[in-house]
Amino acid sequence: MSKDIKIKRGLDIKLVGEAEKVVSNAPKSKTYTIKPSDLHLVTPKMMFKEGGTFNAGDPIFYSKSDETIKFVSPVSGILKEIKRGAKRVITHIVIEADGKDTYADYGKMDPATANAEQIKQRLLSSGLWPFIKQRPYDIIADTDEEPRDIFISGYNSGPLAPDLELVLKGKKAQLQAAVTALSKLTEGAVHIGVPKGVNSVFSDLNDAVLHGVSGPHPSGNVGTQINKVGPVNKGETVWTISAADLVIIGEHLLTGKFNPERIIAVSGSCIEKPKYYRTTLGSEIATFLYDAGLKDEKARLVSGNVLTGERVAPDGNLGYYHNEFVAIPEGDDYEFFGWNKPVFNKISPTRALTFSWLSPNKKYDLDTNTNGEHRAFVVTGIYEEVFPLDIFPLQLLKACMVEDLDAMEQMGMYEVAPEDFALTEFICISKQPHQAIIRKGLDLMQKEIG
Repeated sequence: MSKDIKIKRGLDIKLVGEAEKVVSNAPKSKTYTIKPSDLHLVTPKMMFKEGGTFNAGDPIFYSKSDETIKFVSPVSGILKEIKRGAKRVITHIVIEADGKDTYADYGKMDPATANAEQIKQRLLSSGLWPFIKQRPYDIIADTDEEPRDIFISGYNSGPLAPDLELVLKGKKAQLQAAVTALSKLTEGAVHIGVPKGVNSVFSDLNDAVLHGVSGPHPSGNVGTQINKVGPVNKGETVWTISAADLVIIGEHLLTGKFNPERIIAVSGSCIEKPKYYRTTLGSEIATFLYDAGLKDEKARLVSGNVLTGERVAPDGNLGYYHNEFVAIPEGDDYEFFGWNKPVFNKISPTRALTFSWLSPNKKYDLDTNTNGEHRAFVVTGIYEEVFPLDIFPLQLLKACMVEDLDAMEQMGMYEVAPEDFALTEFICISKQPHQAIIRKGLDLMQKEIG
């Protein structure tokens, strides 16, 4: 039974530099890098030494805490370097592509006839399991837990977000295969949020429950959709998977090959030719950044969404879960008396000397300047205006800061992820790092409660 989701509280952030709906092939990367920091709470145990060779799809390391969770190479090549940081922690796993594009063949699997255990073992052995995350804790799914439900957002409402209808065009067979397989791993349902009133690529899929989503950002966040469809209570687990990763899973089941190809949106006001590029997980940013062009060398480069992504250097790599790349102006200048004069070029949910409410469709060229310094929380009630979850955001943030586990449990910590607090962080007049506070709180709960 379908249940539409209508969000009233939120904020659409329209930025200059939206990607033109043209897909180009990015030049092939020489090296591909996997950063264990992208795989939260995973400590890698390497299966190869430097110089080892492998095909695309061959396991190259596994999680020390659960040896059944394997991570595979995105391309065929040689293990060029294992970079380590303090206390010899592995920070980067660098793979040099051989250009042959040879794949490990796992064999085709018909998800319609396979049983749950066969599908689970295939996802684990072929390196597809890390694409499945769980709530609580927003980490890679526990292999011993059976999810109550599985949630997929087929709609991205974030600023400069990629158009999923373009990214997933022609991938219906892969999506159906993946959804059918996942539906056998839960006694609940596979819930998919799609834009309401739009003929989505997900519209005719079987084995899933569709929800028409409408309203401002963060209506497209999977956390928002979970909260409106079935909030996560203590003792329950739900899984989440991104739509782009669903294609990788489906293609693997249909072909037996691991092909982590991604169509990413390269956007932002500092990009000369913002558009979409076809590339591969972990590829060098320079491959598509050079082609798209950079207007300002001082630009802030972000792998992932502009609100939730990670700052990267020009010689960095695309993140493990990212399907967008953004470049915006670095805001390292001081605005004299910026707090005491009318503001016409910035977005604000308040009407205190700001006028963005007069032109809701205007696009802004925002930089990274936070326009203020870190200070104690100021109680204004403004967070609730952009936070659609049935949770008190300020009280939950404070509970995390004082490490009050009971309060965190009572206020809905089990169902949130850092990205759910990206908007409150964006508008925060106290300049508090909301996403980092929630991440730290989730890690504490996972450690103390499990």
